[in-house]
Amino acid sequence: MSRDHAQSAERPADDAETPFLRLLARGAPAEAYEQPVLLARAESRPASRVAALEEAKLLALRVRSEMEGRRRREAELSALFETAHDLAGLRDLDAVLRAIVQRARSLLGTDVAYLSLHDEAEGDTYMRVTEGSVAARFQQLRLGMGEGLGGLVAQTARPYVTDDYFKDDRFQHTRAIDAGVRDEGLVAILGVPLMIGRHVIGVLFAADRRARIFEREQIALLGSFAALAAAAIDTANRLMETRSALDRLGRAHEIIRDRSGVIERASDVHDRLAELVLRGGGVHDVAAAVSEVLDGTVEFAGTDSAPGAALQASRAEGHAVRHGQDWVAAVAAGGELLGALVLGGQPGLDPVDQRTLERAAMVTSLLLLARRSAAEAEQRVRGELLDDLLDARDRDPRLLRERASRLHADLDAVHVVLTARLDTTAADADREADARRRLWSAASHLAATGHGLAAARDGGTVLLLPLGADESATELARRTARHLGAAVQETVTVGASAPLEPLAAPPEAVAAAYAEGQRCLEALRLLGRAGDGAAAEDFGFLGLLLAGDRDISGFVGRTIGQVVAYDRQRGTDLLRTLDAYFACGMSPARTKDDLHVHVNTVAQRLERVGRLLGEDWQSPARVLEIQLAVRLHRLSTTARH
Repeated sequence: MSRDHAQSAERPADDAETPFLRLLARGAPAEAYEQPVLLARAESRPASRVAALEEAKLLALRVRSEMEGRRRREAELSALFETAHDLAGLRDLDAVLRAIVQRARSLLGTDVAYLSLHDEAEGDTYMRVTEGSVAARFQQLRLGMGEGLGGLVAQTARPYVTDDYFKDDRFQHTRAIDAGVRDEGLVAILGVPLMIGRHVIGVLFAADRRARIFEREQIALLGSFAALAAAAIDTANRLMETRSALDRLGRAHEIIRDRSGVIERASDVHDRLAELVLRGGGVHDVAAAVSEVLDGTVEFAGTDSAPGAALQASRAEGHAVRHGQDWVAAVAAGGELLGALVLGGQPGLDPVDQRTLERAAMVTSLLLLARRSAAEAEQRVRGELLDDLLDARDRDPRLLRERASRLHADLDAVHVVLTARLDTTAADADREADARRRLWSAASHLAATGHGLAAARDGGTVLLLPLGADESATELARRTARHLGAAVQETVTVGASAPLEPLAAPPEAVAAAYAEGQRCLEALRLLGRAGDGAAAEDFGFLGLLLAGDRDISGFVGRTIGQVVAYDRQRGTDLLRTLDAYFACGMSPARTKDDLHVHVNTVAQRLERVGRLLGEDWQSPARVLEIQLAVRLHRLSTTARH
């Protein structure tokens, strides 16, 4: 196809995208994207024009969905960061409680958010603050231990969630509680405990007036937020107690002055930590800031390097604990242990400084959780792009390149498709699923650091990695098998396709390469080479015999493709001469009689074949493959004609 013709073929698609780009630019609702298609049909436009508009509409809706998802995630992280900043500056308990409930509602985007606190005297919990509530009876509810969803959370100190409150029989329904919930019109409710150490001081809720399934990440985020909220409540209570004590102990002017200095120092730390979070600081930045304030060395330690007993004790108690000459504060989020902040060389630590270390650990957990959420979002985007390259044959190459560019991947570079699979079977389904998740996570990290893509597929993982200048597909496959095996501590086998470029066109190229990698993977497993890596070129015609889907054209192309191309471009008979040469028992004299040419002509043609295929083309191993390829090519040509 000429360049002018190709450009004219693309022009309708470009025109079809224009109205949808305008809709994207002004943030139009989803239903507005039907208008260009309906208008084209009403105007009796050609079917090709309507089809182009339909395709452009689907692409635009997908982009709109991705943009909304990004905005939603950014809003959630922004709410967390703003909360950390606001709570650090609040001193009044009522203001703290109102800020917590407002931020919780904003964080999950729910209709209602509310907070109940434990009443030590009555032995129950009572509604303290609500946001978005309209029913007076609901705002005055009291929940006994084990009553309603909130009472169950307070009793068990565990998060609970229901997508339909009145149909859920896991907790005790009472007439008063159900009446209040019915007045408010709530259906889906999520409750997480507010804890200080091992003690539940209240429950933080987020609820909707419609059926809704709260995702695992949302529960974990609200749990981390609740931990920060509990600390803020504790801080506010402590500040109130401090002020009361200062009022009663007015005579101890020096004590008051010293205490105020410590509190101001703690407040300064909170402000500095909030500033670090807002400007995108990292875990080590938090450690450095706390080191300056506490006049010691604070370092972040992973779960494998932190003192085990002290780490578990800090996690259980919810406070920093002493370990020899050091202090250890567990870093946890949503019930998951992420590591610890270790303050070295400070055996005697002021209680306020101890709380400072503990709050720094909470901020660290928020940072780690936010980084993980961002990393998982990027992994999903990379997987979606690779899925589109594998499955969507009608994708616009230009849009694919733009999406890849945002992920720092170059679709015009030489790439290899690799299929990776675990070669060990776990004792139970949960462990096997966990091993597969770890394989996908390790592959996603490898793809992200190597400017490639990765996705979970067919019980394994598929990667799309750029090929180094001095590296073969086989070397890349073996290196990937070693890397993934070491990362997941399991045997990982990797099959690779032949190098291919570009990836965006033709659209079926990546899918064909994936099938080729799958066949190589199956060949490795049949040959007993688990834990190894190989490419199609490593098997020759054996790959055709071992694979369930025989890539005949690929084998013929790799084996005698240069001879076929030479005949096609120059009108020669090298392939026919090869066929006759093998049929005549590799005798030039008998070959010249069969072809009715001079023996010198046969010699010249065979010499040309040697220059195209290599000097060892007549070795026993090469002859077997070349003869098979010549025969397969003849059969496929006959079938086409």
